[in-house]
Amino acid sequence: MKNLNFAGMKLNIADWNIIPYAEAWTKQTELFDTLVYAKQVSKEYENHIILCEHPHVYTIGKSGKDRNMLLGEDQLRAIDATLYHIDRGGDITYHGPGQLVCYPILNLEEFSLGLKEYVHVLEEAVIRVCASYGIPAGRLEKATGVWLEGNTPCARKICAIGVRSSHFVTMHGLALNVNTDLRYFSYINPCGFIDKGVTSLQQELQREVPMDEVKQRLYMELQELLHKSEK
Repeated sequence: MKNLNFAGMKLNIADWNIIPYAEAWTKQTELFDTLVYAKQVSKEYENHIILCEHPHVYTIGKSGKDRNMLLGEDQLRAIDATLYHIDRGGDITYHGPGQLVCYPILNLEEFSLGLKEYVHVLEEAVIRVCASYGIPAGRLEKATGVWLEGNTPCARKICAIGVRSSHFVTMHGLALNVNTDLRYFSYINPCGFIDKGVTSLQQELQREVPMDEVKQRLYMELQELLHKSEK
């Protein structure tokens, strides 16, 4: 864990390594509730950026459709995966080994960010990480996340984003495919799309990418972008 200060703000960066989804959800909810409460009673608090990986799991957001999960309970067990309905925005997505998940738990008011601007920051951080590997990535209109060749028939998603915000405090976040087993996306309509693909850094580079290296690049980009936006 690292502790950083931006003009008096405290920002903790923690690496939870590989952690079951339910455990991570409980832990980030506790941090989220603590920050919201501290804001309400004017107590001192810390912002957090959590980095981790999960065992195979599918999550469906508040606006998600069960029909985008293409497997039943027995089939999920057969591929050693679980399914959760959760309180973020967005539809269904997959998390698993080799995918970098980032949960920023931030008071957006400290960083002078609205929710739309915050999502833009998450996307921009991942776009910069991809660029650092020579991979041109960008946004796709009306499709949150980070895409390669987004406006072509070869459009493929490399990073999913889904957040929750209450009292201008965030939880959930982004999932960047690093060395992800992309076969697990074939069991869903990722984020509700049936006509677009998914990819990973490994797929694009045709080599395995060190996860610790990607973690470092991602949190450095997030730090810089948040520092630029702070009051």
